[in-house]
Amino acid sequence: MLDSEPSIDAVVIATPDHIHAVASLAAISRGKHVYCEKPLSHSIYETRRVTEAARKAGVATQMGNHGNSGEGIRLTVEWLRAGAIGPVREVHGWTSSGGLKWSPTDFRPVETPPVPADLDWDRWLGPAAYRPYNPAYAPYRWRGWWDFGSGAIGDMACHNLDPAIWALDLTHPTSVEAHSTRLSDETVPVGAVYYYEYPARGDMPALAMTWHDGGLLPPRPAELEEGRRMEDEGIYFVGDDGVILCGGWGGSPRIIPEPKMQAYERPAKTIPRVSEHRLDWIEACRGADPASSNFDYAGPLTEVVLLGNVALRTSKKILWDGANMKATNAPEADKYIKPAFREGWGL
Repeated sequence: MLDSEPSIDAVVIATPDHIHAVASLAAISRGKHVYCEKPLSHSIYETRRVTEAARKAGVATQMGNHGNSGEGIRLTVEWLRAGAIGPVREVHGWTSSGGLKWSPTDFRPVETPPVPADLDWDRWLGPAAYRPYNPAYAPYRWRGWWDFGSGAIGDMACHNLDPAIWALDLTHPTSVEAHSTRLSDETVPVGAVYYYEYPARGDMPALAMTWHDGGLLPPRPAELEEGRRMEDEGIYFVGDDGVILCGGWGGSPRIIPEPKMQAYERPAKTIPRVSEHRLDWIEACRGADPASSNFDYAGPLTEVVLLGNVALRTSKKILWDGANMKATNAPEADKYIKPAFREGWGL
């Protein structure tokens, strides 16, 4: 398409995760602006390549974590940076989504039905190793298979951990560990919990950040009033002076309990507001300021998210050298950090 239609200015990439990098790089190499759905890529190595290529090319970019352009995440960042709950030492993000949503089995199906007439199966597979077509993979259930998707953490943590990454200046954790329901080499688990450890950053203390999915909810904050339920998606921050609870996708923040919220004197709004996530990118394509979740921001966010799956699949606590993309105590993690690509589809 890009070769036959050189007048294209920008592309939107909404393929399964395993195609994100090769499609993004094809566009970026031709100077096209790119909007890519989350997660930015399928592996940490691919994400780093896409981030660096976009920066070098100077194209306008945006990842599809649309809550990043909302009012809720901006309020959360402003309140936390203004010291609303004091230094933050603990964060919990979660989603009700999990492996059951895509209903995968633990093993590849043996049936080989005919490929639908409107599907180019070889191109759909892209960089993934060849396997026969089955509707267990496409068009819907691909997210539950490791070769194509990134599970619930790849689907939802780019949304629900976004406020923490932004507000607390989080890049590379020092370590990550994960535990899950039954783990398969083929498919994502029904549910999992991921534990990230961050060092002190400037005047911010060391931080423990935990991601919960598949209905494995975090501990209920003691500050949450009796009878008030936690939503199916969200994040909360535990500071020395209180707790902020947010809905999913960077949703509306509230200090809990509610009387403390009512007494809070809100700081001035200092972060620029945008009208809409995709429009923010379109304006960037036209020469305005970079979109808020441009790849320089979205790339490191995606790396944090995908690192959780590296820890999960190695079944050990990994010590992370983010600059060099190395699990220093787990060489077996290399194949998950930089996967093999099918011949003709390498980066």
